[in-house]
Amino acid sequence: MVIFIFQTVWLFIDDLAGKDLDLIIIGKFLFYLMPNLTEKVLPLTVLLSSILTFGSFAENYEFAAMKASGISLQRAMRSLVIFVTVLGGVTFFFANNVIPASEQKIFNMRRNIAKVKPAAVIVEGVFSDIEGTDMNIKVAEKYGENDRFLRDVIIHQKDANKVNSTVIVAKTGELISSEKSDIIQLVLNDGYYYKETQPKATKEKRKKPFAKAKFETYINNIDVSALNDQNIEEESDITTDKMKNVFRLAKDIDSLKDNNIKQVRAFSKNIAARMGAFPVKIADSLSKKLDYPTPNKGKGKEKDSLADIAFAKGDITALLPEWQKAQMFGNAKNTVNNILNTVKGKKEELNKRYEIHNRHILSLHKKFALAFSCIILFFVGAPLGAIIRKGGLGLPMVVAIILFLVYYFIGVFADNYAKKNAMHPILGAWLSTLIMLPLGISLTKRATADKGLMSFANVIDKVVNVFKKKKAEDGNS
Repeated sequence: MVIFIFQTVWLFIDDLAGKDLDLIIIGKFLFYLMPNLTEKVLPLTVLLSSILTFGSFAENYEFAAMKASGISLQRAMRSLVIFVTVLGGVTFFFANNVIPASEQKIFNMRRNIAKVKPAAVIVEGVFSDIEGTDMNIKVAEKYGENDRFLRDVIIHQKDANKVNSTVIVAKTGELISSEKSDIIQLVLNDGYYYKETQPKATKEKRKKPFAKAKFETYINNIDVSALNDQNIEEESDITTDKMKNVFRLAKDIDSLKDNNIKQVRAFSKNIAARMGAFPVKIADSLSKKLDYPTPNKGKGKEKDSLADIAFAKGDITALLPEWQKAQMFGNAKNTVNNILNTVKGKKEELNKRYEIHNRHILSLHKKFALAFSCIILFFVGAPLGAIIRKGGLGLPMVVAIILFLVYYFIGVFADNYAKKNAMHPILGAWLSTLIMLPLGISLTKRATADKGLMSFANVIDKVVNVFKKKKAEDGNS
C-alpha cells in the first residue's frame, strides 16, 4: 500500500504541488484514494504472501515433513483456501460499498477546493486556466489569509469565437468566496481594461479598433458552478461508474442500452428521410408507361423519343439540358456531403455514449473479477512457492512482481480495448483473471506431483530422441 501511495503522489503531483494546500487536505486526499488502490494492492499482496509462505515451507523442508506424515499439498492448503475464499467475499463487499463511497468523497473534495480555497487553482508566475470559464489569469504574488490577495494581475478573456479579445491588467486584486455560494468575486484595483472590437465594415476592421478604460475598482464574478459542471462531466466520462454499486450499475446499464438504441433508431430515420432512399410504399408513377408528345409522332417514321431512351437506359438525366444536369449533380453532391458530415458528427457522439455504456459494464464485472482474482492468484502463488523452494524477499519478490505485471498490463490493455468497443466489456474485465486460471491449475498439478517449474531435461530428451529416430530411419534405408 505504501508503494502505491507513493505512485499516487507522483501521479497527482501537478494537482497537489504549488497549490498551497495544507497537509490535512493532502492527507484526506490520499486517504480517500487508498480504497481505489486495493484493486492493485490486494492481488499483488495475495500473490506475494502465498509465494513467500509456501516458499519458506519448501525451503525449510516443511513440505517433506508433511508428506512424510501423510499430509498432501491440497490438505496443507485447505485452511488457506477457506481463508482466501472468505477474503474474496470481503473484497467483493469492499469493491461494492467502500470504493464507490471513497470515489464520491474524492469527487466532493475536488469540487469544494475551488470554493474553500479559490487561490489554489492559481499558480504564481504562470498563466493558469480556470476550467469552465473562458479566462486565464497570471499573478506575480499571492499573500494574506488563504492567499486571497493578489499582486500584478493579468487576465486574458476569450470571446464567443474563442479568441483572446479582452485583456485586464491590475496592480492588486482580492478573491472573495463563500462555501455556500457558487460565485467567486475577483475584485481588481487600479488597473486598465482593453478590448478589441469587431466592426462589420471591412474598412473599419483594417483600423483595428479597440476600447480602453482605466478603473479604480473592477469586480469580475466567476461562476464556480460552471467549473463544477465541467468537473462533473469529466468525472462522468472517467469515474462516475465507479461511484455506483452492483444494483445501480445493472439498472443504469439497461437504461443506457435502451437510450443508445433509441438514439440510433431516431438518427437512422432522420438520415433515411433526408436521403429519400427508403420511401413509404406509394404508387410508382415512373413504372407506368407515359405518353410523351414527340415531334415525330404521327409521321411516316416514328423515332424513339428522349423519354423512351431515358427510361430504357434508366437515366432520367437524358431529359434535362446540360446546365440542369450540372445543377442537379452539384445539388446531389452537396446533399451527400452534408449527410456524411452529419453522420461523422453523430458517430463521435454515439462512440462517447457507447464508451460510457462499456465503462458501466466493465465496472460491474470488475467487482466480481477482483474477488475471483484473489482466489486464482493464491492458486498461482502457493504452488509456485512450493516449486521454487525459496523464501524471503529475494527470488519470490521478483517472481511475484513479474507475474503481477503480466496480470496488471493485460488488464490495462483489455480495459482500454473494451472501452473503445474493440473488445466485449465482459471479456475485458475478466481477461487477465482467465489467463491466470490455467496457469494456477497447471502449477497446482505440478506442485502436487513434485515436478519442477520447467523440466529442461525432458525437452532435451525429446529432441535427442527425434534425431536418433531420424538417424535410424536413414540407416535402414
